[in-house]
Amino acid sequence: MKKGILFDLDGTLWDSSGVVIESWNNTIANHTDLGLTFTQEQMRSYMGKTLDQIGDLMFPMLPPEERLNLMRICSREENEFLKTANPYIYPGEKEVLEKLSKDHLLAVVSNCQDGYIEIFLEKCGFGGLFGDFECAGRTGLDKGDNIKLVAQRNGLEKCFYLGDTEMDGAAARKAGVPFIHAAYGFGSPAGFDARINNISELAAAVAALE
Repeated sequence: MKKGILFDLDGTLWDSSGVVIESWNNTIANHTDLGLTFTQEQMRSYMGKTLDQIGDLMFPMLPPEERLNLMRICSREENEFLKTANPYIYPGEKEVLEKLSKDHLLAVVSNCQDGYIEIFLEKCGFGGLFGDFECAGRTGLDKGDNIKLVAQRNGLEKCFYLGDTEMDGAAARKAGVPFIHAAYGFGSPAGFDARINNISELAAAVAALE
């Protein structure tokens, strides 16, 4: 049986919120006269949502076309900023993924913009452990459909989704796969099939669900 573990990215595999909000605040100051600045906690609450949803929350005062254009600029400059920054990667993550990759395909599925996952895979230093990835910015699909897409194209007969938010849980349910809540992340979903407080607990959680 071919098995897989699919991962959300922000709040699950790394915390880039401090770096991302610095980039976004710089972009907003340089490209607008809105006079807005946002906090790291605000950015954590936005992460996991699609770009359109984040734009609605951050810039409701802008017409839709201007809002979308600003979001695209923020995302493009964020990707460039991240290439020279060092987001926080959870302790012990590499060792956990090395162990799980022996018997599972590992893949990242996120609502992020195109190019963002690739930066994570390059920056983390253990990107070779992941066999696939997908995002809303590339397919235009929501996270649930992208989970299904990755599972289908890799021939996974059984897989799990690890994420930290209510949206991650909803995506897993839509895809019909068990949801493991990363309680060390940014959210508190109402329902889950297993819960871990540290990524070091992931192997045991997967084994219990299998």
